[in-house]
Amino acid sequence: MTRVHVVYAHPDPASFTREVLDAFVGGLSSYTVSDLYGSGFQPVLNAAEYARQASDPVPSDVAAEQELLDAAEVWAFVYPVWWADCPAILKGWFDRVWTVGWAYKPGWGRVARRAVVLCTAGYTVPELEKSGVHQAMRTTMVDDRIGARASSSDFVVLGGSVLAGSDPAGWASLKAGHLARAASLARSL
Repeated sequence: MTRVHVVYAHPDPASFTREVLDAFVGGLSSYTVSDLYGSGFQPVLNAAEYARQASDPVPSDVAAEQELLDAAEVWAFVYPVWWADCPAILKGWFDRVWTVGWAYKPGWGRVARRAVVLCTAGYTVPELEKSGVHQAMRTTMVDDRIGARASSSDFVVLGGSVLAGSDPAGWASLKAGHLARAASLARSL
């Protein structure tokens, strides 16, 4: 049984991103979720945290996140694409949780077996690839933020929600496929 920890970032419980989260965890047998908006996670790295040495304790909310990650073999990140990146609350989560000594040297040694990124987007993957945004998002999230902290990584963009207004039937079909893909990916872990 693979333990998965999901970091989820979307403020609307009725969003497509929430549906993706539900489909994904529905395919898992053992998981925990950090709902950043739901929990009121404080994303701003303050001066004291910035100046912290590797041997200094971390704030209790950061320690709790690190414990959840430590207990999991797979880390998953579920969020919408806003301005070619994750929401600010998730970026702040990385700023605070990826601490010196835990996520990078000195003393770093924690590596997940796998990291999975599931992000929703208005534009389709071909549109994002054409503009160069897809590769930029992948590089930022997988190569920089996750990097060597996971043995392997998946970067999945579930795009096309912009069709909801102009082609509801087309969006319904695409959406169903995206939700099935999220559930299938979870079952493969």
